[in-house]
Amino acid sequence: MAHTRPSIAAVVVTHNRLDKLTVTVARLLDQPVDHVIVVDNASTDGTEDWLSALDDPRLRVHRSATNQGGAGGFSVGMQLARDEAQADWTVVMDDDGRPAPGAIDAFRAMDLSEWDAIGAAVHHPDGRICEMNRPYRNPFWNPGAFLRTLARMPLGRGRAGFHLGDGDYGTGSPVVPVDMSSFVGLFLSRAALQRAGLPDPRLFIYGDDQLYTLQMRRAGLRIGFAPQVRFDHDTTALQAQGGVVLRPMWKVFYMYRNALMAYRVAAGPWFWPLVPVLLRKWRRKAADYGPDAALFRTILDQAVRDGLAGRMDRSHDDILRLSRSDAP
Repeated sequence: MAHTRPSIAAVVVTHNRLDKLTVTVARLLDQPVDHVIVVDNASTDGTEDWLSALDDPRLRVHRSATNQGGAGGFSVGMQLARDEAQADWTVVMDDDGRPAPGAIDAFRAMDLSEWDAIGAAVHHPDGRICEMNRPYRNPFWNPGAFLRTLARMPLGRGRAGFHLGDGDYGTGSPVVPVDMSSFVGLFLSRAALQRAGLPDPRLFIYGDDQLYTLQMRRAGLRIGFAPQVRFDHDTTALQAQGGVVLRPMWKVFYMYRNALMAYRVAAGPWFWPLVPVLLRKWRRKAADYGPDAALFRTILDQAVRDGLAGRMDRSHDDILRLSRSDAP
């Protein structure tokens, strides 16, 4: 029987970053993908007009009436790829994430028979590994990763105990199984999308990829990290001593509420003993916010209350008011 070439749909979620989107769409249309689905989250910067002027038959644009956030955009885009494009594989990315030249060919050359999803190796444009997109093995499910994490915690390097190491990124390195891979360069089979469903749009931003891939793994789906499939992430996230510093301040709420949701899935019976450790660590991050430290603590406290209660119905307008911000 002749080998059938699998179809690939690329899903891009964008909001008011036309300068990034133009590069990403051009990169995708220059590679052998069958569908490019752009979910425009109510952009007001000329994105709608620019997209409407494109005439590539592979391009489909879905414009949302309101900004649904990354989680809402991915939920819509993945559903369109699965149910309307009916692609064999769907690859997802933000508007500032894009396949490096040759990435789609590298993916097509893989033996995919043992995998339900494949995560790409994500780098900054200058070649550095993008830390926020580094996949990991859940230490609560992997005793070796758990012990390595404990050993490194006194040195402030606990993260290195369960995330993939730099050596895993060599182009000749084998595909390795992981429990979490980010929504920049994650390829999902149609069968996986049918079984795992769609991301929860109520998450808005942050943690949607962690929750989704952890839940995939808990359902028995297989995720591999393929270093030969390379993506670029043109991000300028600011790192400080306590971690990422978020601006505007409303992002703090989603980061920590959603992190608690992800920890609940990852830690299972260890979740409640872990909570006091997390809270102490997170409250120390206030020092990185300078004059906004008190506001950070106010937003964090509400995020923790909602996260522990599993509350997902707080509106984005409420969160903007909480953060004393009037512009998303």
